[in-house]
Amino acid sequence: MARSDRLFRLLHCIRSLPQPVTAARLAAALEVSERTLYRDIDALRLAGARIEGAAGLGYTMIEDIALPPQTFTQLEIEALVLGLGEVQFRGDTALAEAARDALTKITATLPDRQQRQVTHAAGLVRRWDRNPDSAIDLAIIRQACWDECALDICYTDRSGRDSARRIYPLAVVYLQERVMVLAWCCLRDDFRHFLVASIRAHRLSEESFRPRRVILLRRFMAQMRARAGGGGVPAPP
Repeated sequence: MARSDRLFRLLHCIRSLPQPVTAARLAAALEVSERTLYRDIDALRLAGARIEGAAGLGYTMIEDIALPPQTFTQLEIEALVLGLGEVQFRGDTALAEAARDALTKITATLPDRQQRQVTHAAGLVRRWDRNPDSAIDLAIIRQACWDECALDICYTDRSGRDSARRIYPLAVVYLQERVMVLAWCCLRDDFRHFLVASIRAHRLSEESFRPRRVILLRRFMAQMRARAGGGGVPAPP
């Protein structure tokens, strides 16, 4: 691992692990010796990071050079904690981990008083049953949306019939008890909703539909709004 990458990871570990965090814990997380860890701490301090502590005592981040200072109102902090907390329960494993990391990074930029508000927020999200991870890798679907790359999928419809489809994925939608992919279906030559739980297989194709995603998504959302008065979201194929 390049030293610059290791220093970035070290900053993240000091932010996210319970403080003060020992050199042994940090060295284990980075898979380096404690001697290397001490040198890296010194390098961060020379770069401007305020890290208190010493060998045998543990380290605490006082001021983070990697993140700009942020200011939020108390209500905005509540919204961040609730929103990112919901993602941790509703999202797949990768998205949940990203939400935890995002909250850690945001918290690290706040003054001490507001950091305490994050830790002791009045609103918290708790779910007794976390949504199980799908057998389908949602990261591939998200990447296809971002890259505007067509997906080839094997899909089982409501009648139990399997079909091969090429779709242009536009967005992943998290509903109350299910996750859907909004897409343009090349087989039907129309917009469709696909239940993620009914996608049996998927792979990225070599076809790009750039730069049509934003245009198609706007048209799709306009259709959904027009249908909302007559029964809401249409059933998936």
